[in-house]
Amino acid sequence: MAVAAGGASGPAAAAAGARARASGRTAAGVRAAGSTTAGVGTATAGSRGAALWREYARAPYTHPQIPYVARAGCRRGAHRLPRPGPVVAARRYGVRPGTGEDAAPALNRALAAAGRAGGGTVQLEPGTYRVDGVVRIAHDDVVLRGAGSGRTTLLATRHLTDLIGPYGSRYGGDKSSWSWAGGLIWLCPEARWYSLVDAVKDRDWPFEGWTGNRRDAWRTLATLAPAARGDRSVRVTGPFPGPRSRPTGGDPVRVRRGDLVLLRLADDRDHTLLEHMAGGGPGPQAYAWDDKTKLTSYVPYEWPVRVTRVEGRRITLERPLPLDLRPAWDPRLTTCVTPLTGSGVEGLTLEAVETPQAPHLRDLGYNGVTFQCAYDCWADDVRVRHVDNGFGLVAASACTLRRTAVGGRGAHHPYFCREGSHDNLVEDFRVERLAVPPPAGTQLHGINVEGLSSYNVWSRGHMETGTFDTHRGMPFANVRTEITVHNDGRHGGDAGAGPLYGARFTHWNITVTNQRAGLVRIDGVAPYSATVGISRVREFDQIDVPDFPGPLHARVEAYGAPGAVRPRNLYEAQRALERRRPGAGDRSVS
Repeated sequence: MAVAAGGASGPAAAAAGARARASGRTAAGVRAAGSTTAGVGTATAGSRGAALWREYARAPYTHPQIPYVARAGCRRGAHRLPRPGPVVAARRYGVRPGTGEDAAPALNRALAAAGRAGGGTVQLEPGTYRVDGVVRIAHDDVVLRGAGSGRTTLLATRHLTDLIGPYGSRYGGDKSSWSWAGGLIWLCPEARWYSLVDAVKDRDWPFEGWTGNRRDAWRTLATLAPAARGDRSVRVTGPFPGPRSRPTGGDPVRVRRGDLVLLRLADDRDHTLLEHMAGGGPGPQAYAWDDKTKLTSYVPYEWPVRVTRVEGRRITLERPLPLDLRPAWDPRLTTCVTPLTGSGVEGLTLEAVETPQAPHLRDLGYNGVTFQCAYDCWADDVRVRHVDNGFGLVAASACTLRRTAVGGRGAHHPYFCREGSHDNLVEDFRVERLAVPPPAGTQLHGINVEGLSSYNVWSRGHMETGTFDTHRGMPFANVRTEITVHNDGRHGGDAGAGPLYGARFTHWNITVTNQRAGLVRIDGVAPYSATVGISRVREFDQIDVPDFPGPLHARVEAYGAPGAVRPRNLYEAQRALERRRPGAGDRSVS
């Protein structure tokens, strides 16, 4: 989410940096005092085999600094994306390139018809199509496919403020929530779409997470026994998940193979769940959590996951547990708003009419492609240009963005990942050099993550502008690997959103072209983090201090040797390790 008054960028950040320097607690100073620096400065261009990798390989599900992300992405990171059929030509619905007429109504009819038929692919011919409205994919197993991002273009002429209405921010004033929400191509279940549109029109605040506007609208499927991070199998304590179960005073409760359920963890009065997300210990215990009202609004932590097996009172999940399950956090599997599954957009460019980038937090909503309440969905070979915000993941999980690019004039968030988005994969991505200089008063963030989002991966990227925008709201256990970045962007984050980082952020083989350390070398600010194989960098511009006092238990290795450390790509190495460990993902608890 973008920075509000009192947030962590702009003049407020400069003042915080000045105070930090005056007190001697700069990021570099804390790094020297509180980090574990294995191998700092010792790597050479010919180095092989990171020590941290060897440690990880011995304990892949429970390593203290490196998260397990081998199953991030659509269908657990499958290389081949689904190909829903049948394929229907958009021309059959009157969608033709080059006419200058609004193609959005007919295109939406074609996509809706494919959804009502049980799924399919709507194929666009090469050419340029004018769209004056939102293009919506609201049904499972529906794909919008062009002839390639260099051959098929949707030219968007209107913004979301015009199409849906002003979307006010919880920060008040004239700030716009279109600064971090919504897309002109919007993949979102139909019920969620209408509830959000109604809320915007009523000037209400639509909660954007997994359980909808009413966070009490979920139904318990099973309560769970204690378990550890990394376990794949959980034991049910009640109600029994079988088809004959009938909890007292309720309807039969069933958890079956293939179900998409929500793991729900509620924080306790002492905020021990938030402390656990930050790695635990004296630092998080000393942190003032109570006044971080925006952060605490993200709890309960909601993690969608598919059930792969039910045997008696034991349920096996398709991904290992992201956190411990402890009785104090009331662990349970619940229902969630029915998500969009199995849908995607491929082979096209979405280009907005070129207008100057809006002042910070006043975006009108010339936004690109957004996935909201989506699971096992994807974008492939998609480029967006001249947008306010590029690709969005909003309460989206297990999605893959592959071969995507953001170009043209400046984008506030080229990529944003928020509201409890988990297990997503962004690979082979590009943030292009700006076509025009950004106007004064704008912000360029880069690849954003916030709002307790976890286990997301950014892999094989080239960023000619922007930064690694960890945007407060204490995201945790995220990986950025094999990326080249011209590190000139700034992070954001409202002060009420709490820490910049939770535990287990990993930056692995990162080339920085302008020597700026901020948000790339993170061992001085991020607890239980790993910074491996990055360029030699120095502190300047936005300088952060750690949120947690005391030792951070951070690790640095192969500093100054980007690309030399092996494995080169942490995500791909984890996947290869997983393939070599038959049955390794089936750990269970007693």
